[in-house]
Amino acid sequence: MVDQLAVCPYSVAKELAMPLIIVIVLLSALRFFEIGPFARLSWWWVAGLMAIAFLWFEFGERLTGRDKRRAHEELEKIRAERVKKTFEDPRRKH
Repeated sequence: MVDQLAVCPYSVAKELAMPLIIVIVLLSALRFFEIGPFARLSWWWVAGLMAIAFLWFEFGERLTGRDKRRAHEELEKIRAERVKKTFEDPRRKH
């Protein structure tokens, strides 16, 4: 098995993006419905996290090259499926 960090050194950043979005959604919902200690939380915390996420997706991915890498991985996946389908024996049942 290939070490994911060896292949993609920015995979840590990839794993950071989705939890950030989940935290923003949860924090927004908790603040909106005024649940527990989040009722007194300033909306600036939510807006700040949204700004961080925006800056990451708008500029951070480009600076690290993740957008190009992701597009390349998608094309490679499509190519591999096409090659597999081309060389698959139609008489053989799975």
